[in-house]
Amino acid sequence: DFFGGGGRGGSRGGAQRGSDLRYTLELDLEEAVRGTTVTIRVPTLVNCKPCDGSGAKKGTTPVTCTTCGGIGQVRMQQGFFSVQQTCPRCHGSGKMITDPCGSCHGHGRVEEHKTLSVKVPAGVDTGDRIRLSGEGEAGAMGGPAGDLYVVVNVREHAIFQRDGKHLYCEVPISFADAALGGELEVPTLDGRVKLKIPEGTQTGKMFRLRGKGVAPVRGGGAGDLMCKVAVETPVHLDKRQRELLDEFRKTLEGDSSHSPKANGWFEGVKRFFGDL
Repeated sequence: DFFGGGGRGGSRGGAQRGSDLRYTLELDLEEAVRGTTVTIRVPTLVNCKPCDGSGAKKGTTPVTCTTCGGIGQVRMQQGFFSVQQTCPRCHGSGKMITDPCGSCHGHGRVEEHKTLSVKVPAGVDTGDRIRLSGEGEAGAMGGPAGDLYVVVNVREHAIFQRDGKHLYCEVPISFADAALGGELEVPTLDGRVKLKIPEGTQTGKMFRLRGKGVAPVRGGGAGDLMCKVAVETPVHLDKRQRELLDEFRKTLEGDSSHSPKANGWFEGVKRFFGDL
């Protein structure tokens, strides 16, 4: 049961619903996007088998509580007021265990680890919950078991960041590819695709690869992969490379048409200081 609701109430006769349990499931982005089946091991309380959850030694049965007469409630007089409270001896069950079970010591439940298989639907994201009905703690006094809530937490990815159904990544490109244009291989969750870089591409430029994101678990079309370009400045240049770059720089001197953004910025600086 995906995105399950809250718990149910207890039942009459002192029976109490077992507590809900929470389990945090760590998933890789690929597992969350495509869906998977995982095996988890959860510590919980289960009904004691020798006494079948009654808490009484095998061959015996609980007896009527002598404090409340089996009602499960006692009435306390406080001055002019009469207050009804849960019986402190039987805790509302109306029964007492005179000969407790040796395995659970009269509690009716014992600690145990349960191994469960969890089917994770494709498209889940951090914070999504999967409810396994009846896989929580066993109820007391014959009450129903609680539920187990498996809460998804998607680990950080080395390449992609997720925002809803869209994925984002930063793609480093060389100075030459940014200036002259070219074609790059970009990773996606489905494999590599070609991305055409037009000449004159500036750092921070965003390219959209439609349908290369995530198909949401609640339905709807897949999102997009947004690739943000980061132009890398070359480092560790040899002598010849430095000479070529120096020659290139000299060809740009006095011609601002090659750097429209820088030209606009410097003009803005001049106007700013000219107003002081």
